[in-house]
Amino acid sequence: MRTSAFLYPWDVIGDPDAAARVADLGVQQVTLAAAYHSTRALTPRHPGHRIVTAEHAAVLYPPDAARWAGRPLRPYEQSWVASDDPFAEAAEALAAAGLEVHSWVVLAHNSRLGAEHPDTCVVNAYGDRYPWAPCIAGAGVREYLTALAAEAAVRGGACGTELESCGWYGFAHLHAHDKIAGVGLGDAAQYLMSLCFCPDCRTGYAGHGLDADALAAAVRGALEPAWAGAGSPETGRAGIEKLLGAGLADATLRWRGKVARTLQESAVAAVRAAAEPGFQVLLHADPEPHRTGANVGVDPEHILSVADGVVLPCTGGDAAREAVLGPFAGRDGVLAANFSVVTGMGGSPARLERDAAHAASLGAGQLRLYHAGLASVPDLRAVAGALSRLGR
Repeated sequence: MRTSAFLYPWDVIGDPDAAARVADLGVQQVTLAAAYHSTRALTPRHPGHRIVTAEHAAVLYPPDAARWAGRPLRPYEQSWVASDDPFAEAAEALAAAGLEVHSWVVLAHNSRLGAEHPDTCVVNAYGDRYPWAPCIAGAGVREYLTALAAEAAVRGGACGTELESCGWYGFAHLHAHDKIAGVGLGDAAQYLMSLCFCPDCRTGYAGHGLDADALAAAVRGALEPAWAGAGSPETGRAGIEKLLGAGLADATLRWRGKVARTLQESAVAAVRAAAEPGFQVLLHADPEPHRTGANVGVDPEHILSVADGVVLPCTGGDAAREAVLGPFAGRDGVLAANFSVVTGMGGSPARLERDAAHAASLGAGQLRLYHAGLASVPDLRAVAGALSRLGR
């Protein structure tokens, strides 16, 4: 199976052995970050540092000043990698080691954007803003994300791209110093906490026959038992309908689905317009349309008519893989099964051979490994062994 490992440019720049070390894993490709959110990352093998702190969402290349001139929303530049063009420098080293490079572009996840432009944020039913989550219903946000997708994806040395967070972001964030686990919120309750009530979404709800104030009140009422300690374990669309009622649930899903689909169409079209023929475009996705976050909820038939394929979260047990790969079965397009191979972050590199074979039996034709720069030496040894046996 064709396999790609995720990397940050700072995993490669300043480490003359990094590219060869990744190639020796047995991968054919690297998915290299070109636009990324804030993070604090361990670099356990780098000769010059052990921690990189990306203080805010930024592009890892010099943005085109002419493209962004006069725009109120524009990408932020990085300052934590000592390079004029981190993406290009890392891509060149990786290509010299025989690896194909694809860009990795994070779109609707940007805390600095929300802090500096609060009108761009998702606003929940209680009036709380989520600065990490740009509301993709806003015309300005959509214009910004589409332009960012085209610029960040089509970098020199890249043969394709993977677009992450190309859809709704919401309650779940993995924010620094998160303290939100005191009340158990299931998948359906998190969807309710992710519903946006900004002016654009209020107008959108009205177009689907909903009164936004009444909907917000219904959301607050549905969540009240969770705040009182009763928990809210419901999951999936059935769980959303149980909490909110079938009519309200359907209307919110139709509005949000339309917004996400049209953004995905625009972003992919912009990338293709900027790229040479044959440039591959994949989306990080989940087949449950209500899902928010890095792996955005999609309609499988629609997304495979727009993009060349999807990268699907496959870490976990067999049932989890069946749930994400099953809805794509028999459809044309690239299906890449994404596995965490960092034991300390919940991955199971020792099970990679078995789990990858299971994913292949469900239709996956490619693998993604998260994350070659973050993994320990024993984790990488396990990966190399698994890929060697899978390649026989």
